[in-house]
Amino acid sequence: MTQETAPETKAETRSFQAEVSRLLDIVAHSLYSEKEIFLRELISNASDACDRLRYAALTEPGLIAHPDHCR
Repeated sequence: MTQETAPETKAETRSFQAEVSRLLDIVAHSLYSEKEIFLRELISNASDACDRLRYAALTEPGLIAHPDHCR
């Protein structure tokens, strides 16, 4: 049995910079008619993501590097 190895490829890293407030402004105005609704949805989605991470960490403790920070 012969083993073939894939040719090595080098990953290319590029930096990306964006003005966060401008980006949020574009997203908020294109998807939501009111800024308050956008912020409420953003906070709600972040809270849901944190809850899912905490739940998944019950079976895989390594998912959270510093458990004390998640309280």
